[in-house]
Amino acid sequence: MNGVALVGEASTKDKADTRTAAQIEADIARTRTKLASTLDELAVRVHPSTVAAQVKAKAVASVEQKAGRAYVAASGAVEKAKAQFTDEKGRPRKERIVPAALVGVGVVLLLASARKRRRG
Repeated sequence: MNGVALVGEASTKDKADTRTAAQIEADIARTRTKLASTLDELAVRVHPSTVAAQVKAKAVASVEQKAGRAYVAASGAVEKAKAQFTDEKGRPRKERIVPAALVGVGVVLLLASARKRRRG
């Protein structure tokens, strides 16, 4: 030999394979089964319904995260507004509520007047 090992022959540097033909066939069968399982898993991962479900889950998570942030911001705004109209003990502050109520009534009257002018 020229130092080139032929297919099926072990070179002098390689360890000799001491497995029987039945053991080799069993190894091949296990490898095929594992390969088939891997291919099935890959097929499931790239299936359009799987990809769509993953995209949907990410979108839902993003919306829920943004909704949570909005809730926290709104809660903070409500607490801030509440603090403007109540004292430390939680009692209403009339000196701030009355002017705010008058502004609200003025806006309602202004809107009603504008609406009445358009109709009549």
